[in-house]
Amino acid sequence: MTGVINLASEIEQQLPSKLVKFVRTAGKIATNQNQELYLVGGVVRDLLLRRHTYDLDLAVEGDVLALVKQLPQIEQAKLTVHPRFGTAKLQWSARGGWSIDFATTRSETYARPGALPTVNPGDIKDDLFRRDFTINAMAVSLNPSHYGELIDLYGGRQDLDRKLIRILHDNSFIDDATRIWRALRYEQRLDFRIEGNTLRLLKRDITMLNTISSDRIRYELECILNEEYPEKVLRRAAELKVLPKLHPALKGNGWLAEKFEQARRLTAPDPPPRGLYLALLAYPVATEQVESFISYLRFPKTESQVLRHTINIKEKLESLADPGLKPSQIYRLLHGYALLALTATSVATDSEAVHERIQLFLNKLRYVKTSLTGDDLIKMGIEPGPRIKEVLERLRDARLDGKAKSKEGERELAEKQLSGDTQ
Repeated sequence: MTGVINLASEIEQQLPSKLVKFVRTAGKIATNQNQELYLVGGVVRDLLLRRHTYDLDLAVEGDVLALVKQLPQIEQAKLTVHPRFGTAKLQWSARGGWSIDFATTRSETYARPGALPTVNPGDIKDDLFRRDFTINAMAVSLNPSHYGELIDLYGGRQDLDRKLIRILHDNSFIDDATRIWRALRYEQRLDFRIEGNTLRLLKRDITMLNTISSDRIRYELECILNEEYPEKVLRRAAELKVLPKLHPALKGNGWLAEKFEQARRLTAPDPPPRGLYLALLAYPVATEQVESFISYLRFPKTESQVLRHTINIKEKLESLADPGLKPSQIYRLLHGYALLALTATSVATDSEAVHERIQLFLNKLRYVKTSLTGDDLIKMGIEPGPRIKEVLERLRDARLDGKAKSKEGERELAEKQLSGDTQ
């Protein structure tokens, strides 16, 4: 066959040797079972772009379960099989978190816009056509007789060369409007541009995002916040008027880009936790609007708490900026709030005084404890009950403000409290 493109050398060069050995072995097993096995989706795109990837998607024309049963035992790999869905997953806890997903090739139809697809058996052509963009609709054969051969039915390789994000058909965004968010994500991650007709259809179909469930929209936002530079996606979403579909008050502006960059410097070499990005995204939004944002996207309890705490701390900015504030007062203003909310406020605030006081709390004040315990106070004669908590709080304040520097100093203050109680 003329014009066949073979990616065998790219596979050998860009995948770890153990993964190369594994996919070659899997291809041989598939051949022995009269099945066809393919690398599909993002891994093929990344091979062509010479981007390293360790998460592989394999599609089987045949019986996934029969294939995985014959796979060799892989050191430190866990195999999970889902017979009902015809899928399986190999995952390594070590080695950087490699994973391999297996699925039967299939076709998909949509009963209505935004619905999850109805899945039917299909061949590799059907499987590629159901995908979102041409650059993700390519496959590579792993069977020995065709090992490495590229299957590109929709011009994905050409679109990679031209740096274009292109949908496969005009109803793509109507069928599944989450593809709008994915188009923006791939465009910014790869430094591509959305192809002209695809961009026109994207703008036409923005309202189709209303057909998508809150959980699926939240997942797309989570994927954005896991990107290396999520602010680029959010800025582009604002330009195209997609961002207001998350919430009308959100902004993808220069302020957000600056704060996201500060967050990355703060947590380097690790990326910022998703909750920190989320709190910064919602920071300029009014309190009641944050509640509607939480309600719409149904954030989990932990992230909802971070968002609410960030807004609560923001309402204390004037008090935190008071030049006469004592360490004990800083503690009382900030104690009990989620650490990510405190960090977000520290990054977001334009007040140097507020920033310094939050950092003082995070790095020092929150660790200050009294030497005396409730049992010590009871032994000194203070009646069990609310009075114990009150005295301990006063002793902690004294520690914070330097008025009690030892256990003996705390005992003296406690004795004064006891003396006052008995007078």
